[in-house]
Amino acid sequence: MGMVWAMSSLNVALPLLTAVVSFAMAGMVLDQWRQRRRSFQLVWGVGLVFYGIGAGVEFLGAFGWNEALYRLWYLFGALLVAAYLGAGTVYLLYRTRFGYFAAFAVFAGWLFAPASQARLVQEGHPTAWANVWLVVGVSTLAAIVIAYATARHRRQAAHVVMAILAAASVLAAVLVATAWLEPPGYALDPVTKVPVGSAVPGYLRVMTGPYNIAGGFCLVFGAVYSLVAALASRRLSSRVPALVLIAIGGFIPGLTSGLDRFGVTWSFYLGQLLGVCLIFAGFLISEEVFARLPWPRRRGPIAPTTV
Repeated sequence: MGMVWAMSSLNVALPLLTAVVSFAMAGMVLDQWRQRRRSFQLVWGVGLVFYGIGAGVEFLGAFGWNEALYRLWYLFGALLVAAYLGAGTVYLLYRTRFGYFAAFAVFAGWLFAPASQARLVQEGHPTAWANVWLVVGVSTLAAIVIAYATARHRRQAAHVVMAILAAASVLAAVLVATAWLEPPGYALDPVTKVPVGSAVPGYLRVMTGPYNIAGGFCLVFGAVYSLVAALASRRLSSRVPALVLIAIGGFIPGLTSGLDRFGVTWSFYLGQLLGVCLIFAGFLISEEVFARLPWPRRRGPIAPTTV
């Protein structure tokens, strides 16, 4: 009985704290965008708002899940958050060749589709293999387009990523809103009461890789890429610990979210909270990380990045 009470309390406290931190950070980043009009700040701000919405839905769900909450949770929590945070990083690094990595990350995202299908086969509810190969084909095409844009018009590559993500977001919203859900319209882990995706049709579950893997890779390795550049420039100041915190903060929720999809749910809410707190800590340590990172030009002195 005591363990059940403790689990219920955590299911209320952890998402609530995550939502508060996410909205607080979103407000600060969007305020920076209002003052400086840098694209990455706007996209990151939107991603953090989505982070807060997903966590807020989980908080409300602790008092009773329903179909509407579950659909919101799947759209924002399972699909869009990591994708928008990763797209913001692509905007931050638009002057570099990071677009090639973004293309690779989108391409790698399709690898989750066959793995997810294998999981669905084990559960006895596989989707049609045509849906799996459609995800593979679309992800591969998107990766080729992003790589081509990076090669031919590097400064436009981030806009291409955003256009693809916007179209994918509309598609995801329509599919989530119209999907038939297994009764009672949501699914929870029987022990932890954490939401899981098993009530969602298989064609939606195989789609999560290109959103989450691509977004998570761009966020984490974008921080690592920036860290290497900061070390190379020898302008360290507070950038190094800030970028380390951002990289770890991006990695943890990606890991726990992936575990949730494969039945390991106890760490899901904790991973979300730790992730956003570490990213927020990196932001507070050094705001300049978001506004002025050093990138070596092909010739000449170090130039600050502006978007």
